[in-house]
Amino acid sequence: MKTGYITNRLRLTNEEAQKFWPIYNSYAAELQQAYFNFRHQPNSSEIVLEETLLNIKKKYSVEFLKAIPPPKINEFFKAEKDFNNFVRTEMQRRQAQRGGPYPVAPQGLPPQGP
Repeated sequence: MKTGYITNRLRLTNEEAQKFWPIYNSYAAELQQAYFNFRHQPNSSEIVLEETLLNIKKKYSVEFLKAIPPPKINEFFKAEKDFNNFVRTEMQRRQAQRGGPYPVAPQGLPPQGP
């Protein structure tokens, strides 16, 4: 769903998509590693996590230039945030319908638990 959402929102051409998605996959892997490190290191700092995430975004904003123009890079970061907010809201709505409180993961993280 995320791939389709971002592709449509950015109006990626076939050429742009072929270049963009491999870079995105590396970006997503680095974000995932940052969150993993944060969750599994004692005395983790929120500030350090946020700084790490910002540095990854800065690094990849340059990498994305190899695939898409600057206005689409800015739109990508907005689209990703909007998609993650949608998923979080939808999870909360579904949890409320079930009446069961499942843990809601922080932005960008997969849920923990059942």
